[in-house]
Amino acid sequence: MRVNLFTRPSGPGASATKSVPLTLTIQPPYGLPGDYECSMDSAALLRLLRQQTDLPGYVLDAFRAKLALPIGARLTGVELNDTVLTEIGYFID
Repeated sequence: MRVNLFTRPSGPGASATKSVPLTLTIQPPYGLPGDYECSMDSAALLRLLRQQTDLPGYVLDAFRAKLALPIGARLTGVELNDTVLTEIGYFID
């Protein structure tokens, strides 16, 4: 399923070597209803994206650089399978 991922920091900032606590919002594409929010840290999110998507490294590096910014980071049109979405807590009906 294609989804949009939005993050915003949910705790104190961290240095480049530490993980940042985040609120992750998963949103279906095209403005369809079904937004889901969960807490996650930046290291876990990046590990998930590296292992479960085919996103190129340069896209993930740019995303990682924005994770600690107050406005957060976003990735649109990310393909995640139902198993990954279920593990995150976004249950597919």
